[in-house]
Amino acid sequence: MGIESILNWTFYSECPLPNDVKNMLIDGEEAICAYKTIRDVAIFTNKRLIVRDAQGLTGKKVEIYCLPYSSVNMWSTENAGSFLDFNAEVELWTRAGHIKINLNKEIDIRKFDALLANVLLK
Repeated sequence: MGIESILNWTFYSECPLPNDVKNMLIDGEEAICAYKTIRDVAIFTNKRLIVRDAQGLTGKKVEIYCLPYSSVNMWSTENAGSFLDFNAEVELWTRAGHIKINLNKEIDIRKFDALLANVLLK
């Protein structure tokens, strides 16, 4: 029996940090990197993961998810390790529940794993 995810995101590629990200940060928080999602962006900071999710037909309605790293209890990364593997999976277990992130083949899973270790273990 699998674990049901409360959230499921797909990251397609690393992208430049959005210009308006500074408006979302608190004192002492710094943006580290960003990943393109289906319609918007996921931003890793030194304190949390911020996922902006444009919704509706026009994309004008935006939902923002913030995951403080202090709420993450455990994570795992998985890929098949072959040239036929089209994506990798990352799972985060948090106090709120289970989050699944699919990574497109353009994203280096080991670099992403190192990013998680650096932000979660500090």
